[in-house]
Amino acid sequence: MTEPSALHGNIYISHRAISTIAHQAALESYGVVGLAAKNLAAGLANVIVKDPTMGVDVRFDGHSVEIDLYIVVEYGTRITAVARSVANTVRYQIEKALGLEVTQVNVHVRGLRVSDTD
Repeated sequence: MTEPSALHGNIYISHRAISTIAHQAALESYGVVGLAAKNLAAGLANVIVKDPTMGVDVRFDGHSVEIDLYIVVEYGTRITAVARSVANTVRYQIEKALGLEVTQVNVHVRGLRVSDTD
């Protein structure tokens, strides 16, 4: 990803940088207990190599960003409210940190998890 700067040169932002911001923003959202792999192959690969951007898929067309998030939600929370909150938080954090327009944040709920009541 390239963005012309006022100086002579370019600024390059990797998909991994965007994924890392989205991953952290999602984990900090209320009701999210984790992120999940988007498919079985990615899940198996993550067992071997821990990827801090697992559960995030980024697409960039040169002008705007589209993100797919695969989350695990706390049992007992309102799933639609959590998903909406995650989408808004991720959009805000990426636009604030990178100045890139986020056109779409798709949240896929992969599961529910019951926390310990102790």
